[in-house]
Amino acid sequence: MAKIGFIGIGNMGYAMLKGALTKFKATEMVFSDTNEARMLEVSRETGVPYAFSNAECANRSKFIVLAVKPQFYPAVLKNIQNVVKEDQVVISIAAGITRESIQNVLGSTARVVRAMPNTPALVGEGMTGIVYDDREFTVDEKDFLEEFFSSFGKVRKVDEKLLGVVTCVSGSAPAYVAMFAEALADSAVKYGMPRADAYEFSVQMILGTAKLLSVSGEHPAVLKDKVCTPGGCTIAGVEALEEYGFRNAVMKATDACYKKT
Repeated sequence: MAKIGFIGIGNMGYAMLKGALTKFKATEMVFSDTNEARMLEVSRETGVPYAFSNAECANRSKFIVLAVKPQFYPAVLKNIQNVVKEDQVVISIAAGITRESIQNVLGSTARVVRAMPNTPALVGEGMTGIVYDDREFTVDEKDFLEEFFSSFGKVRKVDEKLLGVVTCVSGSAPAYVAMFAEALADSAVKYGMPRADAYEFSVQMILGTAKLLSVSGEHPAVLKDKVCTPGGCTIAGVEALEEYGFRNAVMKATDACYKKT
């Protein structure tokens, strides 16, 4: 039996599989997908074998990762409904789908972990919130979950009621950061900077600022104040951001995301 089975090998499934390869052997994993060409491509690239059906993938795995979009969960859960056994663990990464709703399909004895990873997992810098009942898992299983999710970034166990918040602040937010990078680069292009250079400056600034915040441990407001020279150009930019509702736009985006979850 493989340690990890991935049902779905799209953006997140692929990112997690690639991360897991840094700590586990290809032979310890298996995956399935509806796209046969995609399965062949990923298997050739990674050496991880694939299964010909979701049921086969689940049957061959100790930890079953449901890496499909929420709208496909009813079909996928039906596929594995009669396969999952009590000694296996189901890991769900879908927003808005509770552990209880999965157990309603797979059975009350099914052990379910909910997780919300994000796309930076693809470069080993993911942030994942996970939810599970400590009483249902052995020490070795808990250690495995920590090792698996940390293979592609950081992991933090949270209360299930906060997983929707994790979706907002971590799962969906890479899209907002990418939009900010694009807007900033467009601003530079407007003033004559070549687009390739504009993207390089914009992206490296975001990368460096994130690392500075992480390493220094300082409150974001402290870093902001350090850049804002009295009467300088940065505080003028900050004033414009406040005038046009930058903070409010971010909070409204979180409201919309949370409502959807």
